[in-house]
Amino acid sequence: MDILLSTLAISFAPEVVGALLFGSIFGLVFGAIPGLTYTMALALILPLTFTLDHTAAIAMLLSTFIGGASGGTVAAILVGVPGTPSSAATVVDGHRLAKAGKASLTVAMATVVSTIGGLFSLIVMVFSVDFLASVALHFGPAEIFALLIFGMSTICGLAERSIVRGLIGGVIGLMVMIVGQDPIDGVSRLTFGQVPLLQGVELLVAMIALFAIPQVVEAFSQHHSGGETVVDPNTVKVELPRPRYVWGFRWNIFRSSLLGTVIGAIPGTSGTIAAFLAYSQEKKLNKDKVAFGHGNMGGVVAPETSNNAVTGGSMIPVLGLGIPSDPATALILGGLLIHGIQPGPLLFVENPQVIYSIYMLFAASYVIVMIFMLFGVRLFVKALHVPHHLLALAIMVLCIVGSYSVRNSMFDVGTMIVIGFLGYLLQKARIPLTPILLGLVLGPAMEREFRTAMIMSSDDPSIFYTSPTALLFFAFAAIVVFKHTLSGLRSRNNQKKEA
Repeated sequence: MDILLSTLAISFAPEVVGALLFGSIFGLVFGAIPGLTYTMALALILPLTFTLDHTAAIAMLLSTFIGGASGGTVAAILVGVPGTPSSAATVVDGHRLAKAGKASLTVAMATVVSTIGGLFSLIVMVFSVDFLASVALHFGPAEIFALLIFGMSTICGLAERSIVRGLIGGVIGLMVMIVGQDPIDGVSRLTFGQVPLLQGVELLVAMIALFAIPQVVEAFSQHHSGGETVVDPNTVKVELPRPRYVWGFRWNIFRSSLLGTVIGAIPGTSGTIAAFLAYSQEKKLNKDKVAFGHGNMGGVVAPETSNNAVTGGSMIPVLGLGIPSDPATALILGGLLIHGIQPGPLLFVENPQVIYSIYMLFAASYVIVMIFMLFGVRLFVKALHVPHHLLALAIMVLCIVGSYSVRNSMFDVGTMIVIGFLGYLLQKARIPLTPILLGLVLGPAMEREFRTAMIMSSDDPSIFYTSPTALLFFAFAAIVVFKHTLSGLRSRNNQKKEA
């Protein structure tokens, strides 16, 4: 009890609270601007922690991490451009709800469920860090590959009206991500003799291109034709959803929180994967499947809950094993090591005060970020007072800056413009962009884990079907594909009968 009280006093000292506030705002800004990620924010803020006490340093790193994970929601809903890759799934339904005059409720609901998902993952982290860390450690390349195949099978659920068009989109995404040098052999692939293409296509650049450029082109097209459809800034205000309304999504929140926490605990995965898996899962379980993708609140609740639950899940292997799950947690791990904190099983025995402090600061970060997001909506929405075509021009400038800043390469800017216009044409051809993004996200990890598994087994494919965990995920993928194919055939037969 004495340890808890002393930890409470240290964790909420004035300098620590100041670090929490600064980190939260810094992360929110970086998360909300397309092209600037919370990983970049953590990289920039890490040097600032060197002169701080270790508690204040942890507070700044955690609040930046959580603020960045939550910040992409605002841009995704209000502007239709995801601030971070993990908020890309939110755009699908979130921006449509905003255009329908529900911007206030949508932003508030996304903020509330994000906080619930994050706090849920914290509770899981507190009570099962040892167990989940050991389970995640047993996920080898074969198991992770099977998990990613299951993730790719969700293309069938994200394909909107045509599974074939969805599969075309997924294949396009996979093809784009193999451009460049082979990560293992160093052989050039699909470069056509062009040296700049050897660096490949950066995921963040492709994501900006697919979601921002079509929006910009559409905005100019609508302005030219006099048919602009924008979110009315006067309708966006502070509006908390009623507890009964949130309670109506309780099972969606629970499933998505659990999924996000488990996905986050597996090294090599990300909030983007969790968000799309949660979205696809809820689309399959929702009674009104047609409404998904056309302005369904469940399509906002699922990805936002899941991608924020990843934050707690991803800290489980960091604290329990000293193994980072992704680049962001690698930076947090580096910050802990710089301040003389060695994560791992011994930390819980030798320095429990640090662990308790992390738990408290994690919860405080989510509460602070929620307050900033709920009551900062009026500030965020001022951007919508700008005419939509001028706002689109500003977004285009930010996209160019964001694309260039990833690798300081003008080639990436050109790549972003080309992929963006191709995305606009694909939209016009009714090829959904979400499966393309899923291919972009999962493609590199699928290839890496498949080839690593084959190298480990000396090119023996039995490694994939001798693992019960891998077989389980393959079975899930087969069930998903079969179910959606059957559903598509039934729908086509019904349309023929009606015709």
